[in-house]
Amino acid sequence: MAGTTSRPRVDYFYDAQIGNFHYGEGHPMRPHRVRLTHHLMVNYGLYKHVNVFRPKIASHADMSAFHSDDFIRFLHDITQDNMQDCIAQLERFNLGADCPVFDGLFEYCQTYTGGSISGAARINQGCSDIVLNWSGGMHHAKKSEASGFCYVNDIVLAILELLKVHARVLYIDIDIHHGDGVEEAFYLTNRVLTLSFHQHGGSFFPGTGHVNDLGAKSGKNFSLNFPLLAGMDDASYESIFSPVVSKVMAHFQPGAIVMCCGADSLSGDRVGCWNLSIRGHAACLEHVKSFGVPILVLGGGGYTVRNVSRCWAYESARLLNQPISDNVPWHEYMDYYAPDYKLHVPVSNMENDNSAEMLEKTKQKLFEALSQLEVAPNVQMQTSQPGTRRAPDALTLFDNSDDEDDDWEATSEARTQRTQRQHLAEFYDEDDLNDRDVFETSRPLKDFEEPPSDDDGL
Repeated sequence: MAGTTSRPRVDYFYDAQIGNFHYGEGHPMRPHRVRLTHHLMVNYGLYKHVNVFRPKIASHADMSAFHSDDFIRFLHDITQDNMQDCIAQLERFNLGADCPVFDGLFEYCQTYTGGSISGAARINQGCSDIVLNWSGGMHHAKKSEASGFCYVNDIVLAILELLKVHARVLYIDIDIHHGDGVEEAFYLTNRVLTLSFHQHGGSFFPGTGHVNDLGAKSGKNFSLNFPLLAGMDDASYESIFSPVVSKVMAHFQPGAIVMCCGADSLSGDRVGCWNLSIRGHAACLEHVKSFGVPILVLGGGGYTVRNVSRCWAYESARLLNQPISDNVPWHEYMDYYAPDYKLHVPVSNMENDNSAEMLEKTKQKLFEALSQLEVAPNVQMQTSQPGTRRAPDALTLFDNSDDEDDDWEATSEARTQRTQRQHLAEFYDEDDLNDRDVFETSRPLKDFEEPPSDDDGL
């Protein structure tokens, strides 16, 4: 990616069925927000500037690269009809009020996860500078447990895919909730640096991500957390995000970046308690983009759906270097943006509990941790050939031994699982880069066959 002024190569993953999945009446998570985002992108004409893919769904084997076989099998088998016979397993795998069983649950997980893994593979092949999968970003899911509205951790699986080619991957999380599932997965490795900016304190979920949680063993100082208080605004956020990310980039020098762009950090979110504007949120992505490193951009939280779609559509435009009007173009979901029908919405007058002194103190603590890293750690690549199902030998996600060996060793079961099935992301040969059959995109997505005019409202 030559820089912010050139035209980046951007891929966009979207499945028209994603908006049909429904967590249940009254549940704050609504996949319909991804459909709303998509319709804004179409009606603003942004689809003209991206390569559009319908992702191939992730298989059981794809998801078992991180998650336990028992957990994935349970997600496949559980339904609303048989759940009353599986009470013990529901408790074991943490399915309940936050993570309910709903119609099409496994297909939903396959859909958003397939987009993230496939997007990472596009980056591995050198086809893309930026990949968008707004349906992804489920950062709370654990190896054998659903958590925080998340079932399958597509972020961890995408990072594992990137590690087949890239020695180091940076994960940045600007969702208001701590990215605990991703941090936990890579807590002991120096090949992934996780950086999370999040609300902390009181009973705010998930209650993890203290500034002193820095990683362990080989991963010491490679897990960075910036806990924050309520009322975070644009100026305060910019004062910490830009310098911290710049310092991380200088010390870690990743080959690829994954971002969780949860929009629950926006002002007015029904779950969050911050006061960021859409422009302030997007400024984070623009800063990361300025380094010219390939980025996989994922969704995450966000529960005032009309603002989530506004935010992600605007961020898509900024990543594409395409100016768009503040007037929302007319389309079938126009009523969501009443009464002003504007893209940007004002922030509130809530008080910012984050003092400049507190922010500076936390920032310096992270700088101190970064100063203890060797610049661009020299990590020996022990992957098999790019595109194979097998994950890097030097990096696995299980720590079952009691010794002090800094490398994670894979269980034999995990190694067997990794070699049995071809990965969905193994789709390109050097001589056939235009073959998109694996993404089912030999023809345009139905939504794009007759795109609406973008003259209205612009």
